Amino acid sequence: MLTYAVDRLWEEVVYVAYYLHWSADSVLDLEHPVRRRVIEEIGRINQKIAASDTSGD
Repeated sequence: MLTYAVDRLWEEVVYVAYYLHWSADSVLDLEHPVRRRVIEEIGRINQKIAASDTSGD
């Protein structure tokens, strides 16, 4: 059985909870691939925001 590093799991939970204002339990209820996809999408949104902030828009 493959286990997931506890520290990494906490990083993911806090990241999603912070940006989406979800409870830790809600984030933990997500299947790992879904949670990873949510994290990727949050990252993309943050990159777009950062790019627009630096472009003067």
